Amino acid sequence: MSEPSSRNWKATIAVSLTNYLDSGSIVAGASGLTLWAKDLNLSSLAVGILGAVSANAFGSAVGALFGGRLADKYGRKFIYTYNLLAYMLGVLIIMFSINFPMLLAGFLITGIAVGVGVPASWTYISEISDSTNRAKHIGVSQFAWSCGPAIIFTLGVLLSPLSLMGNRIIFGSLFVVAFIAWNLQRKLNESALWEQQRKMEQEATAKGAKKRHPYRELFSNAINVKAVLFLVGVYMFWNLVAGAMGFFMPYVYSTVGGLTNTQANLLQAVLWVLTALATYFLFVPLGDRVNQRALYFAGAALAALSWIILTFAGMNWVALWAFVATWGISAGIGAQAFYALWATELFPTKYRGGAQGVMFFIVRGSAGIWSIIFPTILNSLGFKVAGTVMIILLIVSLLIGVIWTPNTRGKTLQQITEERYGKSFDL
Repeated sequence: MSEPSSRNWKATIAVSLTNYLDSGSIVAGASGLTLWAKDLNLSSLAVGILGAVSANAFGSAVGALFGGRLADKYGRKFIYTYNLLAYMLGVLIIMFSINFPMLLAGFLITGIAVGVGVPASWTYISEISDSTNRAKHIGVSQFAWSCGPAIIFTLGVLLSPLSLMGNRIIFGSLFVVAFIAWNLQRKLNESALWEQQRKMEQEATAKGAKKRHPYRELFSNAINVKAVLFLVGVYMFWNLVAGAMGFFMPYVYSTVGGLTNTQANLLQAVLWVLTALATYFLFVPLGDRVNQRALYFAGAALAALSWIILTFAGMNWVALWAFVATWGISAGIGAQAFYALWATELFPTKYRGGAQGVMFFIVRGSAGIWSIIFPTILNSLGFKVAGTVMIILLIVSLLIGVIWTPNTRGKTLQQITEERYGKSFDL
């Protein structure tokens, strides 16, 4: 049933561009908020609303909730045929915005489009991979996700003399990548596993079998509920930290550490370059070969260490570079890479996308709420308190992931489903 390896890798690369567009739009939006606020004379409330509906928070959360279900009902290819058209529309509106309603519409459309695409992308990549290279394929998608901020922050530094026009150009670059990705993705073959599952459902319906709504089946099964709690625990607590960093880290560098905007962007660019390198040279070759509990622990421990350094060593340059190095490497082998892998393994084909959509909704929605709370903690209680909270969140993610690491390495998705649900269970 599996396709030739070269074709699978081409498909993985094409679909991974969705992850680049996800992270790229988050960083492009965050890096330009101050410029947009100044140019359009936006209030702090308006800026907060833009952040809330963006790809970093509620926009993508809502998109994922619908996108995961659509990917299960109509196929993974259905998402790739239409979703990036909406993404391109969103970034075009942002590029040419002349007032707040236009900018808000652009942020909202882009955020929803990002959310729609993410569950389908991880699902599709996992379903076309072999049991011996599934983590490698997922790792490539995470490498693309890491490249987004690295490239966008670098462009931000290079285009900073152009002020707001520079940010418009950055969104223009996302439009170009989205157009290329759309042309590649709409030519992909449908997932063979999804087609097999759809055929089984049609045969069962023809025989008069009563069809249950997949979400009812998802949340009425104790195995599924445990998997949801585990994966949300791994990803949400880590993403509360990572999400706040993606949106507020330049602000923290400048207000707490006294860095210039250029220095802050350069630190972030280096951090993301290290994340991309760690993903490519550590997670990609090791994810299918070594003990996943040990690899996850290494990434999670480095993440906690990075915030311990930043919180208690002070924002001198030695501490800043140590933070950048430890967090950058940790993010390459940490919670998001493993979440993307495990979330596609622990659910059957019939609601693999839908389960991810629900979890992504919870994770990105919580990030939206935390994005409102974090600045208040930072400004009213101080950076050490805010940093300590971040450390606690990372330790919780570490413990959940290490204690309940699933035993899925080297097994096909069908084998994993049979072990978890029994041989008579549908794919």
